[in-house]
Amino acid sequence: MIRVKRAYDPPEPDDGRRFLVDRLWPRGVKKEALALERWAKEAAPSDALRREFHHDAARWDEFQQRYTAELDANPAAWEPLLQAAREGTITLVYSARDETHNQAVALKHYLERKL
Repeated sequence: MIRVKRAYDPPEPDDGRRFLVDRLWPRGVKKEALALERWAKEAAPSDALRREFHHDAARWDEFQQRYTAELDANPAAWEPLLQAAREGTITLVYSARDETHNQAVALKHYLERKL
């Protein structure tokens, strides 16, 4: 099972293994508060793509296509997440305000297709 959760929400026991999938560290959050297994910033969208998207829902479809292309070109970035998901529940942690249009949601869908 793959879950997504904002970095500002407290960790819960049913989160399983938690991975931060942002390129930037969430503002105002201490490392200990996230209870992460790993900061998987290599699985986050490139800086250029992140800036272009800027969490604009109107650009969501284009963002997903371009992010998928980035992931396809860099399997080493997401394969550890896929392996962890095969072993049990994982939570992809993100800091965006938009809970529907963000890289963790796109990455979740990508990984679920690979499962």
